[in-house]
Amino acid sequence: MAKKESIQKRLQKVRPPRVQLTYEVERGDAIEVKELPFVVGVVADLAGQSEVEQPKLRDRKFVNIDRDNFDDVMKAIEPRAAFQVENRLSEAGGKFAVDLRFKSMADFNPDEVVAQIEPLRRLLEARSKLADLRNKLAGNDKLEDLLSEVLNNTQQLQTLAKDQSNAADQHGGAPDHDKHGE
Repeated sequence: MAKKESIQKRLQKVRPPRVQLTYEVERGDAIEVKELPFVVGVVADLAGQSEVEQPKLRDRKFVNIDRDNFDDVMKAIEPRAAFQVENRLSEAGGKFAVDLRFKSMADFNPDEVVAQIEPLRRLLEARSKLADLRNKLAGNDKLEDLLSEVLNNTQQLQTLAKDQSNAADQHGGAPDHDKHGE
């Protein structure tokens, strides 16, 4: 009867381990090299403030985690961090709530974290719109000159603002947007 191959041997064929512990054993006149399996067990509460009910510590089982199932394990645990931070985005100050939820390693990417925090998400959207405008201005001298003229002529800006508010008053609300959606 063939001996069943150990899990370590099967994994070694699929994915060689990064850590290999060996020791030499003398058997008679021969030296035999033995390999020790490298197994790490981590006991941790990785859920943070998850809203998913977690089993009691004594009822928890070890979960085999590797690079192939890491996101699935995170999705099952649904780690969450909720806290208050100082509002440094406005003059009013105060605090605002942050509620971060992670379902995969990609959720730790700074852009993904910002997307979960409303005031920062709005700033990032404004930043990307400004970057788009800058890219449109690059190489379009006529548009750049027109925008510079409008921004430098504050009197004309004030007149336009008054006309806009007068039109809103006459129509009983917000001014109509033009038919092109601009």
